[in-house]
Amino acid sequence: MIREIAIVGNAESGKSLLIHDLEEAQSRLRATGGQSTDADGGFGDVKGGYSDAEGGYGDVELRFDEHLSHEDMDAEHHDAVLQVVDAMNIEESLLLTPSLVDDKHPLVIAITRYDLLEKTGHSIDFARMQELIGVPVVVVSALTGEGVSALLGLLRKVASQPHSFAHPVVHGWEQEDKEAYRAYVEGVLAEVLRHPKSDQSTWSERINRGLTRPLTGFPVLVLILCFVFWATFALGEPVQEWLQGGVDALHDWLTATLPVEWLRSLLADGVVMGVGSLLTALPNIIILFFFLSVMEDTGYMARVAYLMDGVMHSVGLHGRSFIPMLMGFDCNVPAIIAARDIHSPADRALTMLMIPFMSCSARLPVYILFISVFFPEHKALVLGSLYLLGILLSFAFAFIMRRTKWFNQPSDNIINELPAFHIPTLQSIGRHIWFRVSDFLKKISTVVLIASVVIWVLQYFPSQDLSMIEDSWLAAIGRAMEPLMRPLGFDWKLSVCLLTGLPAKEAIAATFAILYNGDLSGTLSPVSAYAFMVFVLLYLPCVATITTLRREINWKWSTFTVFNSVAVAWLMAFVVHAIGTWWFA
Repeated sequence: MIREIAIVGNAESGKSLLIHDLEEAQSRLRATGGQSTDADGGFGDVKGGYSDAEGGYGDVELRFDEHLSHEDMDAEHHDAVLQVVDAMNIEESLLLTPSLVDDKHPLVIAITRYDLLEKTGHSIDFARMQELIGVPVVVVSALTGEGVSALLGLLRKVASQPHSFAHPVVHGWEQEDKEAYRAYVEGVLAEVLRHPKSDQSTWSERINRGLTRPLTGFPVLVLILCFVFWATFALGEPVQEWLQGGVDALHDWLTATLPVEWLRSLLADGVVMGVGSLLTALPNIIILFFFLSVMEDTGYMARVAYLMDGVMHSVGLHGRSFIPMLMGFDCNVPAIIAARDIHSPADRALTMLMIPFMSCSARLPVYILFISVFFPEHKALVLGSLYLLGILLSFAFAFIMRRTKWFNQPSDNIINELPAFHIPTLQSIGRHIWFRVSDFLKKISTVVLIASVVIWVLQYFPSQDLSMIEDSWLAAIGRAMEPLMRPLGFDWKLSVCLLTGLPAKEAIAATFAILYNGDLSGTLSPVSAYAFMVFVLLYLPCVATITTLRREINWKWSTFTVFNSVAVAWLMAFVVHAIGTWWFA
């Protein structure tokens, strides 16, 4: 008998890891004929407010579905709901509870990271918590597995006897009344949360004060980012040069070996130079995302969001909006989805529209290629300026949009809770890096490879001679775009590169390598090169980002983003080129 369990909780609450542990525990039970093999001999010892989770449901198999919010699972059929609550961020986690209690499905609450809460001197009265909310409350550890088998037994019982676990408490709030929800949660915590008697601050509290006070927090943030951008190039350069040597050697070998001229040109000048130019940026990408993953896993990113709260309020938002924006440096799509956690509809939509200003990882190979060639003495400074420019423009966009009729609403309160510090694990960091690297390799082996072949075809025909590129189909397309791009200092080749970046920004670097045969030195002035990177930073998000915006907001705002991004990119590149040309004249 299969029962469906919806697992709901905020981002970073431990849902995915708990699902993995529950599935493993269920597999062990299946192997032993439904009998627990844990030391407790069954499911009876549940730490928390609920202590009646005996076995006896060996024929019940659970299937787990992960969701971010109550709205995500409305259209799905489930036999029970498991809410995962982070003890170190308990108030925000419990804001989902009222809507789940009102739902018709039986509800179980699993408290994670309770051991970390106890280390701070705090504790929770689980019996009272269960009495106030009216649902079973269980403590589990997704890392050690403690309480997982007991939770599994409870879920099997709840899913098999849903009527026995109907919610007896009637709270009386109106549907989707966020203020009532927050007041209710604050009232529950006032009764169940026990605080330490001593007022002596812990080391984490002292570090928190240093990282979140503007006087000390901003200098620390600048120093960390400067180090990260410096290390991205300094540590990656030796491996990058070694990979470039391999790409050049393969190009020379194919040129000397293949007898058929067009095939030799296609593979050597098209595929190898196009895809190979991106592979050389792989070490820098790995190093950058290593540091970003460490900053995320330690909890430092949450401190940055708290630090930025005052700045965000000056543009009409709050620090919570900065967390999805930081995620946008990785990929805009999950960053937009993460903005669902923002309570105010106006704040949520405006934050989603700001995220495309963040420089996602797909643009990084273009920056690395250009910065290495045109700004070898100021690599970290130039790379950091591009990320900073995206943030500043997003603030300016929010400041303007906040004063329009669509977003002219009061913002939510400031952030009042911070997650605990963590020691990042190599497994977590490795998983994050591999996810980005595998996505990068998948793109260059599909979209970029196809784009490289298409660019070679357009460059090779109709003359069938790469030395006559000015007479190619590619040149004709570029010259049609050139009048619009000439005020920015872009010739037809730069214009074509921007066109190939529409399906995937990584294809821009591949197109450059094909058009200039891997050697960009002397092709552009530093001013034009920087203006080009600014345009790449701001113009047209990828198709997946536009699609996500349409789904999360509506098609009107996704269409607005397309035209707005092109207009802002053109204007900023024009300003950079004009000022740079005047300054260095």
